[in-house]
Amino acid sequence: MNLLLQDQQQLIDTAAHLPAVSLIMPFHPVMSSKKDLEYQLKRGVEKIESSLMQRYPVDQAFLVLEKLREVIRTLNYYTHKKSVAIFVSPLVEKVYYLDIAVEEKIVVDDSFEIRDLIYSKKQEIRYLILLLSANESRMYLGNCSSFLLIKSNVPANVHAFENDAPEKVGNFSDPVAYRELLLDKFLFHMDQGLSWILKAYPLPIFVMGAEKVLGHFRQITRHEKNIVGFVRGNFLDATESEIRAAMEPYLADWQKVRQTHLLNKIRAAADEKKLSAGIREVSKASACRNSRLLLVEKGYTEMAHGNNPFYIKDAVDGVMEKVLAGGGDVEFVEDGALNAYDHIALIRYY
Repeated sequence: MNLLLQDQQQLIDTAAHLPAVSLIMPFHPVMSSKKDLEYQLKRGVEKIESSLMQRYPVDQAFLVLEKLREVIRTLNYYTHKKSVAIFVSPLVEKVYYLDIAVEEKIVVDDSFEIRDLIYSKKQEIRYLILLLSANESRMYLGNCSSFLLIKSNVPANVHAFENDAPEKVGNFSDPVAYRELLLDKFLFHMDQGLSWILKAYPLPIFVMGAEKVLGHFRQITRHEKNIVGFVRGNFLDATESEIRAAMEPYLADWQKVRQTHLLNKIRAAADEKKLSAGIREVSKASACRNSRLLLVEKGYTEMAHGNNPFYIKDAVDGVMEKVLAGGGDVEFVEDGALNAYDHIALIRYY
């Protein structure tokens, strides 16, 4: 087939998929009534209908609208997920229930753009704060408005470990050396407790404390790839307002904090042999439903090849669709951040 005939066939194939509708919206039946959710969906369909009638022939518009309404009639109102993404064309119907918070987004176009779904994600500012001193520790879950004290099974006072020290204080000629030993044991147990907290809250960590204590903790911790910042000072007796003021310079550029955290996750996955990099390896791995987190540079695209019944022109969008369909998550980072990984990297479960 010559180039002209190939182009004509591509136009015919593309036309068969037109129009492509994407409806992405919050859908959290556990927190919202069915009546409220149905109202939001109805408003979304009305917006889509208006756009379709303006841009496409009536028969094409009605075909897609009927398919969209049928998909909405069969949505699962018993899901515990937080949002829904619906993609409909004359040949395709796909629904994803996602465990991520999103802003409502409607796209009516000639093809599906999976990255529209990623861009609609709400960027929540959430982080952990580990307050350390030579005697005590505290852990907080922080966000834009409050701090929540997190309880741990590990004692938060250094004196709880005095009897566990390998030597009794009387055997030390130097009390300072004993205090150093006790501090290291205390910090070791704090770091162990951090392992359990990170399972419940896999968030970036800021560690706050005096220079000496932070120095000891740096030598002991096994969670350096979760830590995005060390804040020097004595904050154990500080008020929440004082802690928030000390944190403000570190949170001013949240996107930088977020990206540092994501890149640290990639390095940890590489150490554990759970990382695929480059479009070929990532595409192969994403087909195995073993995807935990896909990282992609914002401007990275690759032309899709072959017949794709879920009409996607960008091969990177195709990989995103596979990851989301398999229950994984997708995040964008700045262009150039993944140069060492050929612009795209996938963290696998195993």
